[in-house]
Amino acid sequence: MKSNGHLKEAKIFSLVLIPLLGQYVVTLEEIGGQRLIPIWIGVNEGNAIGLKLQGEQLPRPMTHDLISTMLSTLGVTMERVVVTDLKDGTYFAVIVLVAGSRRFEIDSRPSDAMALAVRTSTPIFVDEKVLKKCPLIMKPISEDEVEKFKQNLQNLKPEDFFKGLEEKPPEEGPRA
Repeated sequence: MKSNGHLKEAKIFSLVLIPLLGQYVVTLEEIGGQRLIPIWIGVNEGNAIGLKLQGEQLPRPMTHDLISTMLSTLGVTMERVVVTDLKDGTYFAVIVLVAGSRRFEIDSRPSDAMALAVRTSTPIFVDEKVLKKCPLIMKPISEDEVEKFKQNLQNLKPEDFFKGLEEKPPEEGPRA
């Protein structure tokens, strides 16, 4: 995983369904900071994240539950999830797995990585270069501002969010 070495820990700040688009927006919050990172994800992944965050227990395991159980059964732990890049409006991520003395970095969509992270209590990180590339959104302060933020997300389309942004060249650095 290419990284400039500056990973910021994040947590899920909000998950909002946008019914007209059939998509969710999951917003990551920089821990210890003010920045928010909105990521458009599919309805299935949004449902998977939302069900777990709400503590819902389904009678049969869904895909992310199955993968989590398989990893646990095989003695593989998720060390962390890292949102590694933003290219042409698409976010990229890796899941870092540890099996004994071996460490693996698995390419993943951020939505799948987060759906697994919420099931395994795995920390989520965002590479600083992603924070530099994505539009700056500052964390709302009050509950009213949080509600206004969610309402504003309802009216945005992914192309509106990235309109006018220029792709900044990626910064090279040591591999994480």
